Amino acid sequence: MSILQAEIVNLPKILDRRGNLTFIEGSNHIPFPIKRTYWIYDVPGGETRGGHAYKTLQEFIVALSGSFDVVLDDGNEKKVFHLNRSYYGLFVPAGVWRQMENFSTNSLSMILASDDYNELDYIRDYDEFIEFNR
Repeated sequence: MSILQAEIVNLPKILDRRGNLTFIEGSNHIPFPIKRTYWIYDVPGGETRGGHAYKTLQEFIVALSGSFDVVLDDGNEKKVFHLNRSYYGLFVPAGVWRQMENFSTNSLSMILASDDYNELDYIRDYDEFIEFNR
C-alpha cells in the first residue's frame, strides 16, 4: 500500500448557536463499514502511540479534542498529518506503518476500524513491515 491513499476527509459540520454537531457514517464518509471504535486519551507528554501497521485493517482517526500528529510510512515515503479539529479525520489504508505523537494536553483521539481486533493482523516489527510491502 501507499501513503498516497491516505487522506484527510472533511466531515459534515452542522453549525448551531447551541453547539455544533459532526457525524460519521461508515461506507459513506469513510470507505469502509465501521466494525470497531476505540479512543486514546491521557497520553503523557513525550509519549508516542502506534508504531505498527495492519495487514488488512483500515482506520479513520479523528482528534475529538486537542491535537496530535499521525506519521504514516509506506516503506518508501513518510508523511505527517496534524490533526486538531473534530470535523475532519485521517483515512489510513491497510499496509501503512503508523505512529501517533506530539499529543497536546488532554487530547482525545477516536479511531474507527474496518474490522474487529485481531492480533494476527498486526505488524509490529518494522523490518517485517518492509518485507510485507515488497
